[in-house]
Amino acid sequence: WPDETPELKIFYPTSLLVTGFDILFFWVARMMMMGIHFMGEVPFKEVYIHALVRDAEGKKMSKSKGNVIDPLEVMDEFGTDAFRFTLAAMAAQGRDVKLSEERIMGYRHFVNKLWNAARFVLMNLDGVPGVETAPTTLHDRWIFARLNRVSGDVAVALDEYRFNDAATACYQFVWHEFCDWYLEMAKLSLYHKNPDERNATAMVSLKALKTILSLLHPFMPFVTEDIWQKLPGCTGSIMEASFPESSWFEADDAACAEMNLLSGAVTAIRNIRGEIGIPPSTKVDVVVDAPNPEDEKVLKENLQHIVNLSRVNHVEFNAGATKPPSSATAVFEHIQVHVLLKGVMDFEEEKRRLTKEISKLEKDIAFSRKKLENEGFLSKAPSEVIAEVKEKVGIMVAKRDKLVNNMDFIKGMEQ
Repeated sequence: WPDETPELKIFYPTSLLVTGFDILFFWVARMMMMGIHFMGEVPFKEVYIHALVRDAEGKKMSKSKGNVIDPLEVMDEFGTDAFRFTLAAMAAQGRDVKLSEERIMGYRHFVNKLWNAARFVLMNLDGVPGVETAPTTLHDRWIFARLNRVSGDVAVALDEYRFNDAATACYQFVWHEFCDWYLEMAKLSLYHKNPDERNATAMVSLKALKTILSLLHPFMPFVTEDIWQKLPGCTGSIMEASFPESSWFEADDAACAEMNLLSGAVTAIRNIRGEIGIPPSTKVDVVVDAPNPEDEKVLKENLQHIVNLSRVNHVEFNAGATKPPSSATAVFEHIQVHVLLKGVMDFEEEKRRLTKEISKLEKDIAFSRKKLENEGFLSKAPSEVIAEVKEKVGIMVAKRDKLVNNMDFIKGMEQ
């Protein structure tokens, strides 16, 4: 406009306008009115009103306040992909973004996690024939079932401009499912003497990684492109690859149910170890009370995963068993897991250690609370210092309460 050029026919109207709410009337409404007046049709069909980016405390950024975050400096320090993903993950509809370097740092760790996962997958492709086979192990069936769900969730979220939901779904899946569970379980197959099982898991992990890269590419274009170029069978740019669809993977409810059972058992044992403070180097004996024979069968079939993932020496299955003496018990669904503690820890020594630590914390809490009751301190100290002391008290109280619970637990073990 005003000339009927080929470019005008191509680019008018557009499908979407991305803007902030602060120029909704002065810019967006005027564009709409002008477009209808001069072109006879609206210039865009949809408007995405993005959030305003504020500082970590929710204040508007300004040079006079000195709270401006320079995007170029952030990208130089943390990487462009980490910065992009941070903004996407925090872009909830109807809410402003409270941006802090701590959040960006957290998502830089996520980029590193993805890179290391890709290296692991590539490392285990050496010597593998590269023939795709149907997944047979629980972890291979489960990861495909989860990709069936996640691919659909991300696609729907993007279609509805819920970028934070799409980014969060990717983050949760990659970090807490693909890395924390699948790759750890896959090691058993990848280091297996059976070449068929090794090949099957290697190819499943490769296909899962390719799908993950495609899901993440809109948010993290650079690292995903770099990894994509290193993968076998990937020609051209990742931008030319099809976006993942749920139909690429089979929905396997049985695999998901079995995996929930297995992860529940492992998590129960890990929680007990963490709460009591059993070091990772110390293996424990476990008694599992699974009333349902089918559940017991699933756990027995995946016993090696329980042993590897929760640092267990021996597992005894005993449906209806009474609680063993000197044991800690965790319950998930209808299954009880008893961790035997006799010989694993010195109860008297642990009580002495806890008593000493609780006593020190109580002194520190009393000192900090006295400071917060001091009118002179409250009137003279900067607000951020007062807030820091309050936060410190909260952390110490939570830690003390946890140690007291551990003390009560250990006393109960001796009865």
